[in-house]
Amino acid sequence: MTQLRTKVQRRPVHGVLLLDKPIGLSSNQALQKAKWLLRADKAGHTGTLDPLATGVLPLCFGAATKFSQIQLEADKTYEAVLLLGQKTSTGDVEGDVIETRPVPAITPELLAAMTQRFSGALAQIPPMYSALKKDGKALYEYARKGQQVEREARHITIYKLNMALWQDTRAPAAIKIIVSCSKGTYIRTLGEDIGEAIGCGAHLGSLRRLETGGFVAGQCVGLGDLEAMSEHEREACLLPVQSLVAAYPSVTLDADNAGRFLSGLRRRGSPGQWGANGSVVQVHGSMPAAFLGSAHITADELIPQRLLSPVEIQDILLAAQAKTHVHTDIHSTPAAQH
Repeated sequence: MTQLRTKVQRRPVHGVLLLDKPIGLSSNQALQKAKWLLRADKAGHTGTLDPLATGVLPLCFGAATKFSQIQLEADKTYEAVLLLGQKTSTGDVEGDVIETRPVPAITPELLAAMTQRFSGALAQIPPMYSALKKDGKALYEYARKGQQVEREARHITIYKLNMALWQDTRAPAAIKIIVSCSKGTYIRTLGEDIGEAIGCGAHLGSLRRLETGGFVAGQCVGLGDLEAMSEHEREACLLPVQSLVAAYPSVTLDADNAGRFLSGLRRRGSPGQWGANGSVVQVHGSMPAAFLGSAHITADELIPQRLLSPVEIQDILLAAQAKTHVHTDIHSTPAAQH
């Protein structure tokens, strides 16, 4: 007999969940699981992590989805293990071995040379097993049919690269790398390119995202931990929407200017009142205190960029009041008073 699934009552949830994505799930599978646990009616992730990869995956809910592009554009840091001596069809352990070569001695001098060679500005050809689109189809769709399509090299930047000899039973030699890089960098491709430069080939044995856009692995919660929590505890894991624009300078508007700003009107200021021309700022209202959205400053005008709706602002204020009420109730019980 088919078991009926319980229908989840969705609700407006606004904020950012820093998930430590587990191995084996796609980014979208992890997102849908977290969305179900929070009963959220709107959600999106901030850039794909392969099923093989683990680590920092910011998930945006409700109004936070309006600012997810900021994380897509953000610099990132990864830790990976390169298994030397074999190339695979996918560039990682999930593919078939397509070439085997002897591995030379991996000396400190060789690692130093590779570190220098693969630091700074680079041109990188995206892998076939990626979600990039060609004629409306993802590259991995072509790859699964054994087809190769021409890809243009992309300009990336490796800001910092650390390499060290590593022990791994899956290969005659392995290298552990920690790499801080610009958006659009494929660590699988970087690993393959390093293997080619050494002369023996390589593929990725593991991959973990340590940081993205200022969010680090130590801030994250695992799916298993999230499942074990009560709904209130899950909600407490959410960062506010404005955490996505925390690096921007802040501007606070009075009630009159806040209302006009939210309706999409530019606000003219005196020279320097809103900040430096050309900059992007986070905008808040003062009565009540609330995050309104982002704006850019041009010719001393505060020009709305991405705005929360009045309904979203009201939802966030009500949720904050509810949290305060729950917190007060907990500490005002007879048991707590003793």
